Amino acid sequence: MNKFLNIVQGICYILIIIGALNWGLIGTMNFNLVEYLFNESILTRIIYIAVGIAAVISIILTVKYTIDNRDY
Repeated sequence: MNKFLNIVQGICYILIIIGALNWGLIGTMNFNLVEYLFNESILTRIIYIAVGIAAVISIILTVKYTIDNRDY
């Protein structure tokens, strides 16, 4: 099960990095790379949803890891 969670966490981090870079481009140059690559198709919406889900999963895994590894 740990190997599966490591794979999920790795995929989540990649998606979060993609989302963060896209937002950085939007903020600095007003350029949306995802929409540029996929022409505002349904795939663009799927990528945005995947990035959001990845962020939620990463938050949950981080909280779980933090709670499980407390040194009290």
